[in-house]
Amino acid sequence: MSRIERQRNIIDFTLSSLLRRKRKTIALILVYVLIVFTLGSVLLFTQAMKKEASLILAGAPEMVVQRMTAGRQSLFPVGYIDKIRAIKGVGAARGRLWGYYFDPRTRSNFTFLVPKVFEAKPSEIVVGRGIARSLDTSEDDLLYFRAFDGTRTALRIRGVFDHRSELVASDLILIGERDFRRLFGVPEGYSTDAVLEVKNSKELGIIAFKITQVLPDTRPIRRDLILGTYEAVFNWRGGMALVVLSGAVLAFVILAWDKATGLSAEERREIGILKAIGWDTSDVLLMKFWESAAISITSFFAGILLAYAHVFLASAPLFAAVLKGWSVLYPKFRPAPFIDFYDVAVLFFITVVPYAAATLVPSWRAATLDPDEVMR
Repeated sequence: MSRIERQRNIIDFTLSSLLRRKRKTIALILVYVLIVFTLGSVLLFTQAMKKEASLILAGAPEMVVQRMTAGRQSLFPVGYIDKIRAIKGVGAARGRLWGYYFDPRTRSNFTFLVPKVFEAKPSEIVVGRGIARSLDTSEDDLLYFRAFDGTRTALRIRGVFDHRSELVASDLILIGERDFRRLFGVPEGYSTDAVLEVKNSKELGIIAFKITQVLPDTRPIRRDLILGTYEAVFNWRGGMALVVLSGAVLAFVILAWDKATGLSAEERREIGILKAIGWDTSDVLLMKFWESAAISITSFFAGILLAYAHVFLASAPLFAAVLKGWSVLYPKFRPAPFIDFYDVAVLFFITVVPYAAATLVPSWRAATLDPDEVMR
């Protein structure tokens, strides 16, 4: 008998053996799939959020400069911008106006931003879909805000951001410079911070050092460091979710170990019969290998496919609130499909390999015994 024919016969017998114990097999596969689905969803959503952050920050300023007073950010004098432009290597620099507004109706913070170019009339704004949804408003409606001096300010909604921008614009309000200063009391000659571009990205560290030398009360923030912070935050949140789920993983390990190390009387009898009719120990181990491979690989890929659909088709409703981090105005978005094959390989190793190893060891012990002793 050829090796291929031998393998085919062993696989056929293995599948028929699993079908004879279909209730037990289905129960084990369901638990297996649930574990892989849960862990896979956390890993895929964490990586997708990190990828979204990197894509968003790709269009962010290369460096932001803030003025610090008593360890806190304070208003940035416009005169500082001329000193920054004079530093060799700085390509462009401008002041930026932005701030947070706490809205008691939704108990959330809105982000007001004055864009570089804003084609709107005075007292007009553009709002994010999260704000429009939470306040049940639409285009041409009036929104009322309490200014810094207590006066009531009415702003008309000129437009609502497209749903594709909801990840970054859910809580965002674009406003003109005059209305911003009237709402927040920022005087002329000051901005919130400064954004700048550099001619050579390799000199970001040197330019940041020069800025602190020329303006000691400022703090430069580089885009690459912001991206590193986002990655650390999402890694931390994903790690916390995995820690919470570690109990389920431990339960699965115990189930797999109990199933693998404690062969049932039926399985022992089956091994004894196979040994009695002429099967070698290697044949029995091959059968158990294909059995564990069929269960573990089928469960793994089923769990990964379900996790993929849960994250990239359904927007991960089970874990989004934990991993996204927004407090109230949760943006509705579908993350772009992205898979880190290293994480998938790690998940495969910690779920498939231990189960396969735990199955083969007791099977080898039973296969090396005398058939009469095994069946007794």
